[in-house]
Amino acid sequence: MRILLLGSIAYDNIMVFEGRFREHILPDQIHMLNVAFLVPALRREFGGCAANIAYNMRLLGGQPLIMATVGEDAESYYRRFDALGIARTHVREVAGTYTAQAFITTDLDDNQITAFHPGAMGHSHLNSVSAAGEVGLAIVSPDGREGMLQHARELKEANIPFVFDPGQGLPMFSGAELLEFVKLASYVAVNSYEGKMLEERTGSSIANLAQRVEALIVTHGAKGSEIHTGGQRLEIPCVQVDEIVDPTGCGDAYRAGLLYGIAEGMDWRSIGQLASLMGAIKIGARGGQNHRATRAEIEGLYRQHFDAQLG
Repeated sequence: MRILLLGSIAYDNIMVFEGRFREHILPDQIHMLNVAFLVPALRREFGGCAANIAYNMRLLGGQPLIMATVGEDAESYYRRFDALGIARTHVREVAGTYTAQAFITTDLDDNQITAFHPGAMGHSHLNSVSAAGEVGLAIVSPDGREGMLQHARELKEANIPFVFDPGQGLPMFSGAELLEFVKLASYVAVNSYEGKMLEERTGSSIANLAQRVEALIVTHGAKGSEIHTGGQRLEIPCVQVDEIVDPTGCGDAYRAGLLYGIAEGMDWRSIGQLASLMGAIKIGARGGQNHRATRAEIEGLYRQHFDAQLG
């Protein structure tokens, strides 16, 4: 099955603050916030939701199809896609723009402060789902506002099931627009913070929203995740790791497991377990695309943690 990934391609500038944000932000002075964090460590990584998901799907042996927009500085990303065997047929270069850029500062508690320049991502509406040809499953992940709305509607019109993954783009949309996304989508995936915001904006609880889709997934970081489907709430444990190195991109790795499992027709508990495992593999490496695992190694880890065969 061909899986279409609609979302961002970005360069991540990742900085590590060797302290804790809470020790430098005074709650009673938040209205006049003026802080600076010394960040001795700085890395520039390949990132973006669509690209991160594609990378993890390749680890699983999938053949993801990215549809995204990039700027004139994307040559290094083109070379990376070619080396990874990721098709860039529907990666559009927008003249006069930069590729989206994230500036992420992480503290010792793994809290993150992110500044994001959308650049070419703001032109994602120039891409049309119809250009991708025959597709069996898709995801609408953080991208340009107009593009996300357009692509969700195009997918519904084409009867292509998709995951709505608003991510950090959720604040761009009104409650009515978010309800439209839920109505159009087959699945919704959010983290716990986004889930609370989704409830506030729509005026509907997670349990009620889950009744409108085939499955609604909420991740809780180290506390695991939950999948609401068929009137049930499945608790998916977090896969324990030896060392937490960097949470950047863990949500995208989780979503790669979701998409792969859905496409393979796995049951929802198995899908959640695979997604959890992919997030755990990612958290052991810095950046969103530096972790390594062969398909055989993933299968072995799945057996080890869940006493079951993958697929």
